[in-house]
Amino acid sequence: MYKQIDANKQKTVVLIFGFLILVIGLGWVLGYLLDRVWILPLAVVGATVQALVSYYYSDKITLAISRAKKVPRQEPFLELHRIVENLAIAAGLPKPEIYLIEDSAPNAFATGRDPKHAAIAVTQGLLEKLNKTELEGVLSHELAHIGNYDIRLMTLVVVLYGIIALISDWFLRALWFRDRDEDKNALLLLIGVVLAILAPLAALLIQLAISRKREYLADATGALLTRYPEGLASALEKIAADPEPLEVANRATAHLYIVNPFKGKTLLTLFSTHPPIEDRIKKLREMI
Repeated sequence: MYKQIDANKQKTVVLIFGFLILVIGLGWVLGYLLDRVWILPLAVVGATVQALVSYYYSDKITLAISRAKKVPRQEPFLELHRIVENLAIAAGLPKPEIYLIEDSAPNAFATGRDPKHAAIAVTQGLLEKLNKTELEGVLSHELAHIGNYDIRLMTLVVVLYGIIALISDWFLRALWFRDRDEDKNALLLLIGVVLAILAPLAALLIQLAISRKREYLADATGALLTRYPEGLASALEKIAADPEPLEVANRATAHLYIVNPFKGKTLLTLFSTHPPIEDRIKKLREMI
């Protein structure tokens, strides 16, 4: 388990470093080609302001979009509260708020910028279709996201992706208003156009790769928390096999759920927010 956790952490660091290199390199090259050295700092400021708003209010927005309702610590949710309390104590985390999504499809997600401002939302279908050990596996996975500060990390990734998208968009728009007499070498300008088109795609692929690595890390951390990887592995099998799509899910929130809430097959793994479910289950069972 520890080996899997360390490997996922190292891969995430490498991906973030690559993201930073891409941002700095793209900003410098395109700024040089247009003689607009202010492009990079302006993009950084704009994307950061937007991300900060999302950072502080994304949990409330996400829960509202998902039609999640806070549940009291009483029947029929008393056992759910007790499971979360026990796992939070074992993980050394504050107990997150617990929300219910009235949907028959089994799924769950965690949100919040840090452990003190965290929430876990589960569907009615999850409570009805999983046994206690499987439910513990799912909740330990979500607590792992909270304890690993995954929401904070993904906010940073969104900032970097936003910077790249803004720089590329401004460069392509500025080409129409540039002084033709000040054009750089035509080949360099062509390279700049290609970079402006391809960089957002590369940034999106890095963002999705980081999201998939954080899922692997949460699986490993959650299994370490319960000391029973089979519970989470069995839960993932049941959730993935369930034919019902999650009605309240949308493209903006899909990456938060423990399993992709859309039941259609992803054509390319590179463009998926979640790792292949079979691979996740295999890795969990290799920990036993």
